[in-house]
Amino acid sequence: MTTPLRSRGLLTIREVCAELMISRSTFYDWRAKGRAPRCIKLPNGDLRIRRSDYERWLDAREDAA
Repeated sequence: MTTPLRSRGLLTIREVCAELMISRSTFYDWRAKGRAPRCIKLPNGDLRIRRSDYERWLDAREDAA
């Protein structure tokens, strides 16, 4: 039996966009410019983001004010 991706800590692009309140086109623009969190490309071409990579990416953008 396989473990669902969500329970393995993988987020969809839709989930990440919803959390960041951005459009998919903004996410893909950031990805093209190397500014998006690291992605995993599945055999079917879909992208997923590890929750841990996403959290590290957010932490790196925290304002030190």
